[in-house]
Amino acid sequence: MLTQFEHFAMASMMGSEETPPRANGTLCFASEWERSAFGIALALAKQGYFEWDDFRDALIASIRKWEESHALDDASWDYYEHWLAALEGAVVKAGIADPTELGLGCAAR
Repeated sequence: MLTQFEHFAMASMMGSEETPPRANGTLCFASEWERSAFGIALALAKQGYFEWDDFRDALIASIRKWEESHALDDASWDYYEHWLAALEGAVVKAGIADPTELGLGCAAR
């Protein structure tokens, strides 16, 4: 069962290009790290480390940037890579971690 905040966060993303992947109405995660990144973003926003709308805007910007430089059927597309990029940016902006702690200054993640 979703908390009130989780319901708000999900409802604010429904019908938009940044809507998380779903199957039969249930969120889809291909890997445990995707589930963790999703939960961490919700928890940190709920605890006031960043505004959900700011996170959502960063997610949309990451997706848009990828779409501008890739074909829409490009097999390298991964929704949760964009989720993670938005989360990393939010964590850095909130002062929870610095870019070097997250390996953002490195070529490989």
